[in-house]
Amino acid sequence: MMNNRKQSSVNLENEGVLKIECPFIYTLSLMGKRWKPAILWKMMEGSSRFGQFKKLIPQISEKMLAQHLKELEEDGLITRTVFSQTPLRVEYALTEIGISLYPVLYQLQEWSENTRKKIIT
Repeated sequence: MMNNRKQSSVNLENEGVLKIECPFIYTLSLMGKRWKPAILWKMMEGSSRFGQFKKLIPQISEKMLAQHLKELEEDGLITRTVFSQTPLRVEYALTEIGISLYPVLYQLQEWSENTRKKIIT
């Protein structure tokens, strides 16, 4: 995953240790940024192209969408396929590991729908 922090940072070192020792932190590091769960959810619904994601998640900037797609690819959750045609076509697909997140995302959605009404008044 891309990281803009200083490589000698104690916080970066601690984060690395926690990712190894804590399964929750590891999982959240893969999918816990603001837009990643939404992107993954849309992929599970069948979206596969940059323009589709942009239409389905209009609040995300193109720069942020591109960055998160790249990180999801680097983390092995999605693949990126470029088709050599005019115009150029790029499609994204979930890997087996990405597909295995479906129950996790589904449970998060269920929990949110059942809980946020009680918390947000």
